[in-house]
This record gives sequence, C-alpha cells and structure tokens, in this order.
Amino acid sequence: MSLPSRTRTTDARTSTGSATPFRPNAPSTKKRKNMQTPIITRLIALLALCLLLAGCAATPLTDSGQPRPTRSAATALDDQRIESSAMDKLYSDPKLQQKIHVNITSYNRIVLLSGETLSRELRDHVINIVRNLPGVRRVHNEIRIQDLTGFQSRSRDGWITSKIKARMLATKGFDSNAVKVITEYGTVFLMGLVTRTEGHQAAEIARNVDGVRQVVKLFEYAN
Repeated sequence: MSLPSRTRTTDARTSTGSATPFRPNAPSTKKRKNMQTPIITRLIALLALCLLLAGCAATPLTDSGQPRPTRSAATALDDQRIESSAMDKLYSDPKLQQKIHVNITSYNRIVLLSGETLSRELRDHVINIVRNLPGVRRVHNEIRIQDLTGFQSRSRDGWITSKIKARMLATKGFDSNAVKVITEYGTVFLMGLVTRTEGHQAAEIARNVDGVRQVVKLFEYAN
C-alpha cells in the first residue's frame, strides 16, 4: 500500500525591498491537517479490519475434532530466551571457539541442536551446556561430527528452508505458523505442536522440494 514544481512569483511591495515568495496554491497548515485526516482514518479502519479477520480465522482442530493446543506467547518468549542464552554460552566458551558450527532452535522449550563439531568430545560438551539451561524440556541432538560447512553449503540450506516455508504458506488450509523448518546439509528438520495429519502434510511438502535429502519429523503431537 502506497501513500501518495512550484511557480515562484515575487511581490516588490515589501518594506525591505526584498523579493518575498508568494505561493497562491499552497494549502494552509490547518487545511493540510484536514487533508491528512481521511488518510489516517482509512489506515485505522484497515488495521481494525485485519485484526477482525485474524480473530475470525478458524481455530485449528485435532484429528478428533478438538481445538488444537498452540504455543503460548509466554512460551514463545521462553524459546527466544533459550536460543539466545545457548548461543551466548556456546560461542563464548574458549573450548569451542572456531571448532563448532551449531544452530540452536527451540520450540515449546524443546531444543534442536544441528550443525557440526570437529569431535565427539566437543559435541558432548555442547549438549551438556544446552541441556542444563533453565526451562529446557528436551534436547534433540542432530549435530554431525565432521569438518565445518562453508558459506556455499549454508546458503543452499537457507534457500531450501525458504522454498519449503513458501510452499507451506501457499498450501490452502495448512497452518504454516505451527511448523518450524530447519535445514542442515540438505536434511530438513520439522518442529512444532501439530496433529499427526498436519505433521504428515508438512513432511510431504518438504520432501517434494528440490535439494532435500532427508526429512526428520521432531513434532509434538496434539492428539
């Protein structure tokens, strides 16, 4: 949505003798404010309509027809805190610097560790740090023991994730907000609080995207 040369004349009859600009078509300050009022009113009305439509959206149901539980706002904040705290601890640890490439993804306080470490000892150290963070319910270890991936590999994984998310968003009736997509080395990890039907559908969407080697479902099932 987008919001929307002046001819200058002078009047020589001034007390100082200097040329004073005269703008016959320029609206007054009061008139400009009045012109802006309908635009602001339309924007407020549009925002209210969007909120109304969002509130009227169908509540997701479990396979048995019951309302599906969703992640609360408080839990989403917990997930952000867990991810941030884990990153700070891992990448400030002298023992791990330059020896790991680990991504931390938390959903409903269940944490996925993906990426690479150079040794089993380093991997176990990473898992131990994250497992002991406040609020963490469970840790899924999907860390590979290998050389660290480079920019090209990580960019390709990011592109795969973007394509999967776009397809989920375009799938009619599918709640894409309920699913978290993470791609590492062509392997796609799916997290979220979903029904078994939604989990199966999400996996099928991911599986049919070019570049995907494997799909791993790490869902919490609501039924």
